[in-house]
Amino acid sequence: WAVPGMVLALDGDLGAGKTRFSQAFAKSIGIKGIVNSPTFTIIKEYEGAKLPLYHMDVYRLSLEEADELGLDDYFYGDGVTIVEWASLITDLLPPERMQLYIEHLGGEKRRISLSGIGAPYAGWCSQLEAMGASGT
Repeated sequence: WAVPGMVLALDGDLGAGKTRFSQAFAKSIGIKGIVNSPTFTIIKEYEGAKLPLYHMDVYRLSLEEADELGLDDYFYGDGVTIVEWASLITDLLPPERMQLYIEHLGGEKRRISLSGIGAPYAGWCSQLEAMGASGT
């Protein structure tokens, strides 16, 4: 379902698996090589076989600092944008996006809660539910 302009807004506790999710997603769109956390660089760009990936970590930014980065160029660009710690910049996120919350349940167990905001994201959540996933 990855398409240009797709925005995945990730949240969860430290160590819950946000970066690991981003790595798996990157692999799924044909990005080869190492994908790691952009904590100190803020934004990393990767060229995939299918689409580019714009991987952001806004944990260390204020809302004002994030606003100065011109994030709309990424959000409405040619690739997929993954924003780790997205709840810190909710006011800057596009009105349509997929929100994911990753919860660490101990050991290797995780729970990922999805919330599709706007079309097509809400439709994707409905399709996942129809396939047997539980969520919102």
